[in-house]
Amino acid sequence: MIARTLIDWGWILDHLDEIRDRVGEHLLLTGIALGVGLAIATGLALIGLRFPGTIAPITWATSALYTIPSLALFAFLVPITGLTVLTAEIGLVSYTLLILFRNIVAGIQGVDPAVLEAARGMGYGRRRLLLEIEIPLALPVILAGVRIAAVTTVGLVTITALIGQGGLGYFILDGLRRDFDTEIVLGTFVSVILAVTLDFTLVLAGRPLTPWARRKAAA
Repeated sequence: MIARTLIDWGWILDHLDEIRDRVGEHLLLTGIALGVGLAIATGLALIGLRFPGTIAPITWATSALYTIPSLALFAFLVPITGLTVLTAEIGLVSYTLLILFRNIVAGIQGVDPAVLEAARGMGYGRRRLLLEIEIPLALPVILAGVRIAAVTTVGLVTITALIGQGGLGYFILDGLRRDFDTEIVLGTFVSVILAVTLDFTLVLAGRPLTPWARRKAAA
């Protein structure tokens, strides 16, 4: 019985330009989803914090989006928006909203009331209180949500290969079609590396933004 070669290094060396392009596409799809998702989730969180009665309905709506199977969501969107980046991003953004919304709300609600009361006593208005006190102190929790959303999105981007927008998912799908292990392993391995690297990068980026959190942990 002839042993099957798992990795064809010659094929990889011959396709380095395509691999680079697919990695770039994967990162672009992920970045757009996180940016748009964070903007929408922040807006929803501000509405929820201003009108607490809306938190439960918003949580329910974002939870409903999160529980829709990705393949079913893309199948529903394709007849409307086609095999486009828009279709991919609608799905990807939908899956970030619950994570980001809950962490933003939890982070801001978790700010010490004594700190808020002291700021009000110093003449801080609602907007200044939010921008200079609540959001900075909530950053560790918010960044934790961004990290989870980022890693989740990197994985979900591979599925968008089914609508022609998959980044590294292209190699996995093409490898399955051709029964070519090298593409499957490549797409899977590099996707994992991207997720780990992005998570580590966000951790490093968060350190200068939250120096007090490190001092508290050390204490």
